[in-house]
Amino acid sequence: MANNSKNNFSSNLKNKFLDEVVSSMVERFKYQNIMEVPSLSHISVNMGIGDAKDNPKKLESAVQELSLITGQKPVTTFSKKDISNFKIRKGFPVGCKVTLRGNRMYDFMERLITIALPRTRDFRGLSFKSFDGRGNYSFGVKEQIIFTEIDYDKIDSIRGMDITFSTTASSDDESYWLLKLMGLPLREKSTKQEEVEEIDG
Repeated sequence: MANNSKNNFSSNLKNKFLDEVVSSMVERFKYQNIMEVPSLSHISVNMGIGDAKDNPKKLESAVQELSLITGQKPVTTFSKKDISNFKIRKGFPVGCKVTLRGNRMYDFMERLITIALPRTRDFRGLSFKSFDGRGNYSFGVKEQIIFTEIDYDKIDSIRGMDITFSTTASSDDESYWLLKLMGLPLREKSTKQEEVEEIDG
């Protein structure tokens, strides 16, 4: 029963994209064809564990928590080079990550928007300045306990994570409106900011 409800939950957000977001994007950006409307391609969730090399149980806990949060088994990430300041050598485990697509992606985004982010302490919306220039948006979460899947009494430490929304948008402005219309609580851009982007574009 839980799986059916999850599938319905995820398809609701996808239906919102098809039924509402596409037409709003066409109206705003004057696309000639609805196939030009950008979409969300995948969501990456990365959890770094600074002392994973000395404490394998910390890495094990992180993998388990990220699996609960995303509904998908994470892969372990390894250092790509030596970092002497942190006594980390190339090939040492440094965290874990998940790349979500399809229904799991929509399900995660729905839970993030409606449940997790509102539980963030002093939450006032996400910055509109965290786009990378290629239509992708990243932000950090300081505490994994904002997700209801995590039992506070069973965690060994507070961990943060980085979340990246990858879109097919060709500009940050298109990506901003795509994610905002889908429900991501991005702060409003000032009129001045929008004017600057139009001039730059």
